[in-house]
Parts: sequence; C-alpha cells; structure tokens
Amino acid sequence: MPEPHSGTSALFERYAGELLRSPDVRKMDNYVQHADVTCLEHCVSVAHMSCAISEKLHIRVDGGSLVRGAMLHDFFLYDWHCKNGRKGLHGFTHPKTALLNAQKCFELNSREKDIILKHMWPLTPVPPRYRESFIVGAADKICSVMETLRLGTVYGMK
Repeated sequence: MPEPHSGTSALFERYAGELLRSPDVRKMDNYVQHADVTCLEHCVSVAHMSCAISEKLHIRVDGGSLVRGAMLHDFFLYDWHCKNGRKGLHGFTHPKTALLNAQKCFELNSREKDIILKHMWPLTPVPPRYRESFIVGAADKICSVMETLRLGTVYGMK
C-alpha cells in the first residue's frame, strides 16, 4: 500500500485523536463493514483517503470537518448484515442513523452533518453541499471497493 502523503497523516492525527479515544466511536470496531474490515477500520481508511484526495488535488478544505465527518460517516452502530426489525434498506437509511448517533455524542458543525448525511450520494437523492462532503463520498466509494474485493484497507489500523 502507498504511504500517506506527509501532510495527510498530520491532518488525520490533528483531528481524529479525540474521536479515536471515544468509547462510543470505538464501538464501531464491533461491527463488520465490508468483508473482514470493521466499521472503525473503514472510517479510518476513509478519513485518510479523504485527506490524501484533498492534498493531491490541492483542494482547500476545512480539515477538521473533513476528518471528523469521515470518521463519523458510518457511525450507525448495528450489524447491517442482519435486518433485526429495521425499516428500509441499509444503503439508503444508515446515513440518517449515523447522523443521529453522532449528534447524541458530539457537537457537529454544518459541514460534518452534511458529510455524514450525504456520503451515499447519488444513492441518496440530495447532493452534497460542501466540497468536503464530495471528497468523503468519493473516498468512501474507493475504500469500499477495495475492502469488498479484499484488496485491503487503504490506511488500516491493523
């Protein structure tokens, strides 16, 4: 795997630490997201990939919102492989659940809310409002494909 660009890990370290220390965020490690990758590992990969995309393409971003939104975009805290009485299809409903969970645990700004709620676009109908939301959505799709095809995580925690 390629190493993150020098500024990428610094950006991640600067804004992800608080979330990674949170017992609530650590619960994501109890749920498998794609193949054998947990939700927490997936979110860490998406956050790193988002930083790499913004840096490589020289896109000015709110770094805190980018990393925090990426880290919380799949904060739904359930096993999506089991229906367990949930209504609707996971792909369409989990952004709202993740946002509700994140709002219970953390104070979020408008960019972070938009990232979480709209990261599944175009599957979900309303497009992202901010460049950070587009970046996290793209990073999520890249990481999801790699994980599903068992190509590994982009920036794994293992």
